[in-house]
Amino acid sequence: MKAEIIAVGTELLMGEILNTNAQEIARELYHLGVDVYHQSVVGDNLIRVSKELETAFERADLVITTGGLGPTRDDITKEAAAKFLDRKMILDNNTLESLKLFFNSRGLEVNEGNKRQAYFPEESTIITNNNGTAPGCMVEFENKILIILPGPPREVKPMMKEFVLPYLKKLQGKVFVSTTLNICGIGEGHMEEKIIDLVEKQSNPTIAPYAKEKGLTLRITASGKTQEEAKKILEPIEKEIEKRLGLDIFAKGETDLESVVSDMLIEKGLTLSTAESCTGGMLSSRIINYPGASKFFKEGLVTYSNESKIKTLGVQSETIEKYGAVSEQVAKEMAHRVTIVSKSDIGISVTGIAGPDGGTKEKPVGLVYIGLSINGDIKLKKINLWGNRANIRRRTTTEALDFLRRELINLG
Repeated sequence: MKAEIIAVGTELLMGEILNTNAQEIARELYHLGVDVYHQSVVGDNLIRVSKELETAFERADLVITTGGLGPTRDDITKEAAAKFLDRKMILDNNTLESLKLFFNSRGLEVNEGNKRQAYFPEESTIITNNNGTAPGCMVEFENKILIILPGPPREVKPMMKEFVLPYLKKLQGKVFVSTTLNICGIGEGHMEEKIIDLVEKQSNPTIAPYAKEKGLTLRITASGKTQEEAKKILEPIEKEIEKRLGLDIFAKGETDLESVVSDMLIEKGLTLSTAESCTGGMLSSRIINYPGASKFFKEGLVTYSNESKIKTLGVQSETIEKYGAVSEQVAKEMAHRVTIVSKSDIGISVTGIAGPDGGTKEKPVGLVYIGLSINGDIKLKKINLWGNRANIRRRTTTEALDFLRRELINLG
């Protein structure tokens, strides 16, 4: 099955909002074995949207649109679909009653704009929207399928999950099983090198890498006649990837690095404190994202200035004068001293040059030292990052958490 995605909205063309719907929908279709060959964005114009549908269906069997289903006059996606299909717009009384209940419960009347949301191209299947006032719809014609969804991602995602994906799975006649491997401590290029032969030979299962802000993921998806068959197809590839990537895989499924590290600390009964310079509290913030952080996290100190490192942590002024604030010696002292100040088992420190200024030939922008003290045993990690200030700070927090994770594994 060949698919296209059309996003409707002048605000998308003007760059006022990002087209995250296309990304999400394309990803889900890929995992269903549906090939997305084209994506497009078109403004709120009846003729242009209708023409875009005509062009799309010359190439595709399935077209999914998002946007243009609101109560205003420029919300014309359904009207454009009706024009393309040469069908009438029909009032759906069930949708109208739902709209009346929604607005009446808020002390409001359904105006003509709201009422427009209850009209659909004739012979449409209504797609319920439990998170907004604009239902979607689906039209089957000439062995082709048009699916029309609203614009807000918080409405699109559940409609995809609750209607579109089950419908397409049934249509495909297959059962799909997926697993997600979460990866850190390795670059995307190095990760690909380790599994490139598997990626190049993929058919079933498929292997999809994604680079995210907090790390990399690999999503492996297999299809079969039954769930058991799909699992049997998936498992050998999953095990082979796990063998090749080893400790670079920090977890499976929907989780994050801070949760994995937090679980390990709780399991081992260890307490943690942080001392941050260039990250300015981002590391402790990531840790506190974990709902049970109070079980192990004792204190987070932002010692940005030299004076603060000396006064708050007790770093020796001689160390800073001799080696500089951004040095392995200072990072080690920060990590060790924060365990003493906070009376914690583990201290982790960060000091670096996030830029854009402050770098030298010897200590360039992106140079970061991470210190780690576990029960008095002090270790160090030196990293050289690139990018803007915000990116360096974000990546440093991930590197620090991953450093801690690997050392906790070594503790046994």
